[in-house]
Amino acid sequence: MTHTARRPSLLDALVPIFFLLLLLSMAVFYFGDNSSSGPNQIALMICAGIATLIGLKNGHQRKHIEKSIVKGISLTLGAILILLAVGTLIGTWLLAGTVPTMIYYGLQILNPDYFYVSCSIICAIVAISIGSSWTVAATIGVALMGVANGLNISAPITAGAIISGAYFGDKLSPLSDTTNLAPAVAGTELFTHIKHMTWSTVPSFIIALFIFLILGFNQDTPIIDGQLDTLLNSLQQVYFIDWYLLLPLVVTLTLAVKKVPAFPAIGIGAIAGAIWAMLFQQDLILSYADSGLSSLSANITVVWKVMHEGVKLNTGNPLMDDLLSGGGMGSMLNTIWLIICAMTFGAIMEGVGLLEKIVATLIRFSQRASSLITTTIITAFGTNCIAADQYIAIVMPGRMFKDEYSKRDLAPENLSRALEDGGTVTSPLVPWNTCGAYMQSVLLVNPLEYAVFCFFNWLTPIVGITCALLGYKVKSLVKKDSDNINQQLKIPKKLRRVKRVEL
Repeated sequence: MTHTARRPSLLDALVPIFFLLLLLSMAVFYFGDNSSSGPNQIALMICAGIATLIGLKNGHQRKHIEKSIVKGISLTLGAILILLAVGTLIGTWLLAGTVPTMIYYGLQILNPDYFYVSCSIICAIVAISIGSSWTVAATIGVALMGVANGLNISAPITAGAIISGAYFGDKLSPLSDTTNLAPAVAGTELFTHIKHMTWSTVPSFIIALFIFLILGFNQDTPIIDGQLDTLLNSLQQVYFIDWYLLLPLVVTLTLAVKKVPAFPAIGIGAIAGAIWAMLFQQDLILSYADSGLSSLSANITVVWKVMHEGVKLNTGNPLMDDLLSGGGMGSMLNTIWLIICAMTFGAIMEGVGLLEKIVATLIRFSQRASSLITTTIITAFGTNCIAADQYIAIVMPGRMFKDEYSKRDLAPENLSRALEDGGTVTSPLVPWNTCGAYMQSVLLVNPLEYAVFCFFNWLTPIVGITCALLGYKVKSLVKKDSDNINQQLKIPKKLRRVKRVEL
């Protein structure tokens, strides 16, 4: 906020939010699943204009607002690069046979009755190992969606199971960027934060697994007789399939475990897929190539084209064509468009002080520890909706609530857990959030369809709020400090209750 600008009123702050909710609701009403392919972007830009007018009314300079927009969009450049890399990776892995091989073996191994719960557990284990829900969705998630289509299983429920497992593993992984960011903002230690998170995270995941288990046993869409064998035969007719076609996946996951950043790790995985395609899928490449080209030219042009256009099968089998077509950088451009529009709105809201006004108002109504933690969780989720980015949903509320937690003698791990409960896990539930847009691009299911099945993601804030209201596992700074003094003075445990009062 500039020194000449007036502080916004609560009405100022609420007007853009009102229009955002109104226009996004209209977009869904009129355009349904296609609302994220343009209508949502228009709604966000209109609301960005409304927020700009309010900022100008309050004395903010146009240049200041423009700088806020540039800064906000710049925060997403890393995500945009990852999106482009993921599009390329999916394209080359489809061409190389890596994804088809995962689908081929998955169709034979995974039992439909236990499919949803298996998806969640597999994604959770991989996410804990590599610390990235995005990488899990782009690799294991893509294959599991293919298996679900092959088994005639619900795509939205499968997407919900994948996201639930991926975000559970992401939250408990010390390699995760958000899991490191939350305690850094709150002022606590990483493993103290992870330990404190388990009280809301683990129960939520156990309940989610139980629900997925029940859904698996009550499938309304059993496998059509002979469909599985037909699909397996079709995969073998189009692709050369063997276990070593999974090596690009192994390369990518190994790089992630070694803490190589997501963009280069996924980019290297995409290149590995391109090499594998040229080594093992010559028949498929030559069928794609224009007539009259040499073998070398055919390989170069087809792989290059797949990197930006993706794979477009035309086998005559609609199920196969839908299952194994997709990918390419171009497939991510709509998502990038949505992210830029959302970040423009969020950056203006933050830059002209409207977001800060909403949070400051909420703090005034949070007189007790339970209400403060509840408000933090709700604010983090609200920031995900307004600012459209999970990092802002952690940093902004964390920065603004940190002093209030200290004043009320609440340990900082209470704040870091609340930020993750309300910020990290709810991000894929918002269609215009960077995470929601990403998951839609990778899993090809609209967030409005899969959100209700992301049981872990919406159970976690509920469990977190319940713990706060019951006072369960809400750590106090006073108790912590007293214990430190007792240790320093070497006071016997039997006398600590008395001595704590005297001190």
